[in-house]
Amino acid sequence: MSSSRPYLVRALYEWILDNDSTPYVLVNADYPGTVVPEGFVEGGQIVLNLSPSAIRHLEMDNERVCFDGRFGGVAQQVWIPVAAVMAIYARENGQGMVFEIETETPPPEGHEPTPEPPKPGGRPSLKVVK
Repeated sequence: MSSSRPYLVRALYEWILDNDSTPYVLVNADYPGTVVPEGFVEGGQIVLNLSPSAIRHLEMDNERVCFDGRFGGVAQQVWIPVAAVMAIYARENGQGMVFEIETETPPPEGHEPTPEPPKPGGRPSLKVVK
C-alpha cells in the first residue's frame, strides 16, 4: 500500500486554508532530493510558509511538493520529497500533524541502496489534530 503522507499533507493544507490560517511545513532539509534555501536551514530542518500570498506555482503530488518563493529577496524554486515533510500545521494555533520519519523504498535491482537520512534532533511542539 502506498504512503498516506501525501494525501494527508494535501488535505491538511486545504483544511488550514479553509480555516483562514497560514499553512507551515517543517521539512527535513537533509533528506535526499530536497532543494531548499540553505541559508535558512537550522539543525537540518527548515520551516516554510506555504500560504498562497507567500509562494507561487505550488504543486503537490504523491512524490513531491514544489513551489517558487522568495528568500531574502532572492527568487528560488523549492523541491521537497513528500517523505521529507515532517509536519504541516497552522501558524496561528499549531494545529496540524507531525509525521514519522519515512525510510526510502528499496532501489530497483542493480542500483546502490541510499543510506537512511539522519533523524533530526528534538521534536517540534505542535498540537495534533483530533
